[in-house]
Amino acid sequence: MIALLQRVTESRVIVEGEEIASIGPGLLVLLAVEPEDTEKTAAALLRKISLYRVFSDAEGKMNLGLLDAGGDLLLVPQFTLAADTGRGLRPSFSKAASPADGARLFDTLVSLAEKLDCHVATGQFGADMQVELVNDGPVTFWLQEA
Repeated sequence: MIALLQRVTESRVIVEGEEIASIGPGLLVLLAVEPEDTEKTAAALLRKISLYRVFSDAEGKMNLGLLDAGGDLLLVPQFTLAADTGRGLRPSFSKAASPADGARLFDTLVSLAEKLDCHVATGQFGADMQVELVNDGPVTFWLQEA
């Protein structure tokens, strides 16, 4: 699984002109599922997302994770993160999981996230989404769990 974490002051998802999700300060996480991913992969990646130290402590150092900082979490499926861009000028999506597996594992990760002590919002799997964000820092990290 691949996660692109962005520390945000706010973020929202719009589908067909309507806002379906929004958060205040926290993390916007774009997620891609790869063919070899499992429920165990989803759980491990969520653990990393929730504990990854990207928020500032009292001394201004990135020493706090999402839960320590009391931030919100917005999870958005984005299969294009799994694209193979190594050849030519058109991406290949052969490294992305099938839509059925992608939806299942995205839902698994969301279900696990909803057990965390934070506000969790989600994008819509398979939808044409517009994602708005105010990146804080900017702070952006690529995480991958195999």
